[in-house]
Amino acid sequence: MNRCTHVFLACLLAAMGMAPLTPPALAQTGETVKPNIRQFPKLARRGELVIVTPPDVALDGKADRLSPGIRIRDANNNLVLSGTLVNVKLPVRYLRDNTGLLQQIWVLNAEEARQKMPGEDGGGILNNIRSMFETTPASDDGNTPYDKLPPYK
Repeated sequence: MNRCTHVFLACLLAAMGMAPLTPPALAQTGETVKPNIRQFPKLARRGELVIVTPPDVALDGKADRLSPGIRIRDANNNLVLSGTLVNVKLPVRYLRDNTGLLQQIWVLNAEEARQKMPGEDGGGILNNIRSMFETTPASDDGNTPYDKLPPYK
């Protein structure tokens, strides 16, 4: 009995000694926190997603499928399961895997949904890819010296 009392007092003193080391509780100020704007991969496209019955979804009104290893991040950047988002219209950013299935999805918060993302003005990624391969045909009448020919890109 005496030993138990000493152990109890030792634990109590140790806890009291640790009390100054714990951080104080922060008061809630009522300030609204501006949502965090995430950085998405450059190839991430924008769309509107409705999960019908996992893995079947509707992306921009067209039938699509989720990949077996789908990662869905909600507006707070937490991982969520596809079954929790059934029949809800969501503004999203997404990436596809090499088979064409949806591999990664980010549900946009209000600030991200309002923001224009690069490549969204008139064609986006597809126009960027086309512009990389477009070349003007070289004009050669057969008499152009080699050093005057247009350079190869």
